[in-house]
Amino acid sequence: MAAHSHSHSHSHARGVSRGMTNDIQERIKRLIIDQRLRSGAPLPTETELMELLGVSRNSVREALKALQAMGLVEIRHGFGTYVGPMSMAPMIEGLIFRTVAGHYRGEDSLLELLELREAVETGLIARLAGRIPEADLAELDAVVRRMEAEAAEGSVRAETDRAFHAALYGSLDNTLLSEVLEAFWDAFHRVRTDLVDVPTDPRVTCKQHREILESVRSGDALRAEGAIRDHFGNIRIRLRSAHQD
Repeated sequence: MAAHSHSHSHSHARGVSRGMTNDIQERIKRLIIDQRLRSGAPLPTETELMELLGVSRNSVREALKALQAMGLVEIRHGFGTYVGPMSMAPMIEGLIFRTVAGHYRGEDSLLELLELREAVETGLIARLAGRIPEADLAELDAVVRRMEAEAAEGSVRAETDRAFHAALYGSLDNTLLSEVLEAFWDAFHRVRTDLVDVPTDPRVTCKQHREILESVRSGDALRAEGAIRDHFGNIRIRLRSAHQD
């Protein structure tokens, strides 16, 4: 019993029980929300937070460190603490780790990630058919032409593929959707590059992206959905064959 109370008082002396840290984190998050602070805005100093929340410096530091790990705050040593970028980075890292760990346990985790991308993109494409502004269609045209030039030289660069998907959904005017789609793209490509060598035919890649563009331009929602399904189906077939090698 004595040993137990000693260890308890030791952690208490450091002022950092997990429940307390979580509570302080929640209060700092609430402060960011209540004060309508944007990414990059300075937060109150450690001393001000101690006074404001009525807790020790150690507790404030532990809470800020935890919030920094989530990308919600950014600690710039010597300068102070700022509201974090609120990016999808922690989600991407989580997705990548989960997919890689699953792959090494013998699961089809990369195919699962591909299906997640496919489900979201096929669900959105019908909304875009016939509604993409002229400027965005021109940008997509330019990206497909770049793909064709790269294919003629041997392979389509990953960044060009990413640019196509980003331009395709940019006109939805939904920042969160665009960021989530980019996060899925990032996770998939980083894992795919690390885990399996997926053979690609650059001419097929170009043809499929050209078909996606022409189908959304035509306003034919069913054709657009079919084009997206073909594109993902092609990646799936190549992934499966790479798995079997």
